[in-house]
Amino acid sequence: MNRIPKKAYTTEFKELAVKRVSDGEAISVVVRELGLSDQTLRNWIKASSEGKLKGAGTKVVTPEAMELSRLRAEVARLKRENEINKKGGGILRERCSVKYAWIAANSKTYSLTEMCTVFEVSVSGYRAWQRGGIPCRKRLTDVQMLAIIRAIHAELKGAYGSPRMIRELRLRGFTASKERVERLMREHGIHARHKRRYKVTTDSKHALPVADNLLDRNFMPTAPNQAWTSDITYLWTDEGWLYLAIVLDLFNREVIGWSLKPRMTSDIVTDALTMAWFRRRPTAGVMHHSDRGSQYASKAFQSKLKEFGMVCSMSRKGNCWDNAPTESWFNSFKNERYHGIRYATHDAMKAASFEYIEVFYNRTRQHSTLGYRSPVQYLEDWMKKQNQENLAA
Repeated sequence: MNRIPKKAYTTEFKELAVKRVSDGEAISVVVRELGLSDQTLRNWIKASSEGKLKGAGTKVVTPEAMELSRLRAEVARLKRENEINKKGGGILRERCSVKYAWIAANSKTYSLTEMCTVFEVSVSGYRAWQRGGIPCRKRLTDVQMLAIIRAIHAELKGAYGSPRMIRELRLRGFTASKERVERLMREHGIHARHKRRYKVTTDSKHALPVADNLLDRNFMPTAPNQAWTSDITYLWTDEGWLYLAIVLDLFNREVIGWSLKPRMTSDIVTDALTMAWFRRRPTAGVMHHSDRGSQYASKAFQSKLKEFGMVCSMSRKGNCWDNAPTESWFNSFKNERYHGIRYATHDAMKAASFEYIEVFYNRTRQHSTLGYRSPVQYLEDWMKKQNQENLAA
């Protein structure tokens, strides 16, 4: 049986999770986003304030920095309330059911308390509406439905076109017909961000040994930890280039390892692989597939594969289709969080990448290959099914 063990988190992951709190996000929101326990995150925050979250390539967060972060959090809270007021200003005079519908649509973006404060409704009233609020949602007019669509579109940063928007509305409890949603989005110019073409980043012109293509485009394994794929892409900021390496489990298309660095050396791919291993701790025999880039062919990376008991597979020369799922992931990421957006600093790009991978893509984004479930939800459903079958056997 393929078992997913208890997760172990790298220092980089912990630091970025703590940063989301220091930037003003509520602890309750972050633990829900990342699938953590409340106490775990609080332990990380405390360790960070004491300078104990250390690791290669990470900065120690001092008590002075944490105090500054708390002040920034207060400013960020006031800014969010102002943003809520601007985005939802059109419904301030609407009845409570419309306000509650807007709050429900934005529950993943803003805290419940903040939204209720701005709209002058009670949290208990919203909870009561949730328990019996479906009829109110069914009565939404085109104007109200458009407000919800725009709110979701802004929340997901333009990631969804009409097919995923329809499913997202239904998941949130709204009655949404295909024709109505498509019409409203078309009439008001709401659409998914346009895709860009793939561009090669790794250097395969080297004399290092390469492996055969053992994966052979078998992109549909039957269980987790059978086949992982990996690649690198480039990200420009005003402070210069950053390079993002990821490791993808083909079974549920989850990004289980990643690393962001200003140089495209072998440590970026070994760090991403190490994160993936700590997350899954698989038994020996996992197939790791990549292109023939010098980073993957390097002695350091090949030694790490042997240490973890993994089988190396590489794409054929100049054939990006041999690693199509990973290339597709990069296209989605750049389309939804990178193209057309200016990042002033490396830290801003790291925060955006962390949010996309750990908060949105792995846990929320609908994946067409997975029956429009998120990678984490798909894996959880599979594990429940496996447990049921084992109990029945």
